[in-house]
Amino acid sequence: MHLSCSGVILAGGRSSRFAGANKAFFDLGGSPVIQPVIALFREMFSETLLVTNTPVPYLPWNAAIVTDIFSVKSSLTGIHAGLFYAGTPYIFVAACDTPFIRKSVVELVLSEIEPGIAAVMPETPAGTEPLFAAYATEALPVVEHNIRREKLKIQRVFQKLRVRKIPANRVMEADPDLETFFNINTPADLEAARARLARKVSGTGGND
Repeated sequence: MHLSCSGVILAGGRSSRFAGANKAFFDLGGSPVIQPVIALFREMFSETLLVTNTPVPYLPWNAAIVTDIFSVKSSLTGIHAGLFYAGTPYIFVAACDTPFIRKSVVELVLSEIEPGIAAVMPETPAGTEPLFAAYATEALPVVEHNIRREKLKIQRVFQKLRVRKIPANRVMEADPDLETFFNINTPADLEAARARLARKVSGTGGND
């Protein structure tokens, strides 16, 4: 268990692509989409924070629920809330809709944390993944300053700080199929996730 790092789950809430329903609670193999993320974070971190502006649906999960401090709609405000409320010097951030999250990739990111590094972000062939990354809480003032100035692009916020990026080839050693980064943004994604899970259960494809 990582005592110096808090797990932060970004749970933005309702999605217009799902007719306003909360995708975190859609059924995936008999469990809510969010279940694998919460389960892994509880295993890995001494503190897990769930950032959402609709806390009531999450109350049965008995999680440490926090809300955005700024009303601006941006993933950066979720990271800010995690940094603000965390009781540890680092946070690890992931979205609630990443049901195939791999412990090996989280461990890889955490292994690159060191003093003076403001963020550790993995790279994939699709680009840098700032919503599956580790951040130092000492970066909080810089993040807050940029939100107040409405500069909300995560990588731009951190471009003047020390950021360590993990090359895609190393990330793929930990997760060859990069399924960790599969997230559910549309109904088609949800059906693809169900098909992927069915293949894993039947043993006809995917990683264990």
